Amino acid sequence: MRSLPQKPPARGMAAFASRDFRRYQLARVAVILGAEAQAVAVAWQIFSITHRAIDLGYSGLALFLPGLIFLLPAGHTADRFDRRHVILFCYTLQVFCTSALVLLARNGAHTVLPIYAVLFFIGTGRAFSGPASSALIPHLVPEEHFVNAVTWGGAIFQLANISGPALGGLLFTLPLARFAPGSRLEGAGIVYVFTLFTQAWFLALVSSLHVRPGRMEHRAASLNVVLAGFQYVLRAPLLLGSLSLDLFVVLMGGAVALMPIFAHDILRQGPRGLGMLRAAPAVGAVIISLVMARFPLRRRAGRLMFIATSIFGVATVVFGFSHSMWLSLTALAVAGTADMISVIIRGSMLQLATPPQMRGRVSAVNSLFVGASNEMGEFESGLTAQWWGAVRATVIGGMLALAVSGLWAYLFPSLRRADELTAESLREHLPSAQEVLSGL
Repeated sequence: MRSLPQKPPARGMAAFASRDFRRYQLARVAVILGAEAQAVAVAWQIFSITHRAIDLGYSGLALFLPGLIFLLPAGHTADRFDRRHVILFCYTLQVFCTSALVLLARNGAHTVLPIYAVLFFIGTGRAFSGPASSALIPHLVPEEHFVNAVTWGGAIFQLANISGPALGGLLFTLPLARFAPGSRLEGAGIVYVFTLFTQAWFLALVSSLHVRPGRMEHRAASLNVVLAGFQYVLRAPLLLGSLSLDLFVVLMGGAVALMPIFAHDILRQGPRGLGMLRAAPAVGAVIISLVMARFPLRRRAGRLMFIATSIFGVATVVFGFSHSMWLSLTALAVAGTADMISVIIRGSMLQLATPPQMRGRVSAVNSLFVGASNEMGEFESGLTAQWWGAVRATVIGGMLALAVSGLWAYLFPSLRRADELTAESLREHLPSAQEVLSGL
């Protein structure tokens, strides 16, 4: 019996022709929903215990430190072992961590130290899974569909970001739930049980992937081999400029850690309002992701990246000054739109310009920069808010993000001149991969 010809994918959806890409994105939707809901519950739980901005900042520090400590072994692990197996092991660790949060919530934690300890182990799992996950994507789709895969990956991530925080706020306000005889949970505990279910779904789908990347790096471990990702990034101004631009713009301009303060003290909202604020950046990000999937970026990628980071800074300033819930949501949505444009451009540059056998280590460098901008950004926000207040810290951060965009445009002309998002075009701005590898 003759098989019917396969229907070509709709315009803008080429990456979904791959079975493994579809399954991996379904897995990501679930686990991001759980993680974002859990983040809302953790933030509200910590703030309810201490009512101090600096303690919200410490939660970001607890998540970031493992990425700094395990940066080099995490990147080498992603290149030396099957990336799918690394991801499965890391998310099994996440299941144990979330189970610990359930126990803390059930027993009524009165101190934040045990929560920080669990967050440190969650950060450890992320430190190893991040490089492996980024380096796995090129194995799931043909090279010509990679930018489309990055765009849809960003859209799916942000769709889950929209639903996750709002869902976390909703679950947090549910009445007491009984899961077993004598066992009652409320608030954060209900959210953590939901997160456990999403993690189980993720593990099942990733286990079903057909792809087997295997071992990409065959040389014995040595300091030079482990440091190869750093050496490649340092010798490629295009990559160094894009990674460091995102680092400092989000580090200065991010206000995620302060949202419980804005929701409670400034906008006079409860957990559901916090969920809406956390979801707002993702609304803008999803819209622009869908637009860019249908109408992919063709030219002037570098210039667009600098425009996007500048808009992010302006939107952050507007959010800082706002006392209106709707204006705050709009400003955050605009910031999310700008940030998503930058993420798509940077993610495409990172993978297309990196040799396959080094993608794990270069992705680990990227994870360090992203972690520093996000988790360390939360610590920086909490610290400056403790000194100056949440509004002043947010406004100053947005202004500094604008200044960084202008300075980086001057310091990294190759990034400013970057044009097409293709391997051939990008590698014109990069050192020869063989030249870097032969020097290790």
